[in-house]
Amino acid sequence: MKHLIKLILNLFPRPMLQRVAEWAVPVLGLFYLGEGKECPVCGCKRRKFLPYGYVTPRENALCPKCLSLERHRLLWLWLLRESDLGRGAMALPRMLHIAPEVALMRRFRKMYNATPERYITADLESPLADMHFDVQQIPLKDGEMDVVICNHIMEHVEDDRRAMRELHRILRHGGWGVVLSPVEREREHTFEDDTITDKDERTRIFGQYDHRRIYGRDYADRLREAGFEVMVLPYMQHLTSAEQQLYALTDEDLYIVYKP
Repeated sequence: MKHLIKLILNLFPRPMLQRVAEWAVPVLGLFYLGEGKECPVCGCKRRKFLPYGYVTPRENALCPKCLSLERHRLLWLWLLRESDLGRGAMALPRMLHIAPEVALMRRFRKMYNATPERYITADLESPLADMHFDVQQIPLKDGEMDVVICNHIMEHVEDDRRAMRELHRILRHGGWGVVLSPVEREREHTFEDDTITDKDERTRIFGQYDHRRIYGRDYADRLREAGFEVMVLPYMQHLTSAEQQLYALTDEDLYIVYKP
């Protein structure tokens, strides 16, 4: 199964994968019927989750029902337990969700069912999004949004600092967001090299052919340069070992940003 999923990820373009994943992945999930893992996003129970990864597929990564990955499940637990969204805010915030993950988007659309205009999805090319634009030039007014969710995008962007400034610009004062990227904690400085153009070589070095950089511990500093206050939160450590195992979570940090 690991080799099959790796082949599919590397063979087909992302928009095509997004169109077929909602029916194809649940079919693959039938091979894992049973109990042992549970998705906190959709409640799906399986003996284990599907493997996922472009280079080295990770075990227990992909929920076969809602398509959540480890980071999505970790983030959803934080949103539900720690943020205004889960603690019953008086009114749901105006949210911009960039490159919307299917698992989270489904839950947000239900949450915003009575006020759908307050939840906006956006992507450069995804057929699932409400708006289509480059995150380096967001066609929204200054301070228009209360919350921004933007996960695993900055490593793809040509000028990530410009994109971060755009997120800061469209967020209101007092607003917050989650801006996650893969970060190698043992690496002090971010590594970038646009002279590497071979697709296979970029996959080998950066983890995916369309990644432009490997972030180090200075990722939070880049967000701060854009004007944000940043909280680097190892949220998995706030959960019990039983929850960590049951939900098949990642130990990657959550990067929670605030606009003062």
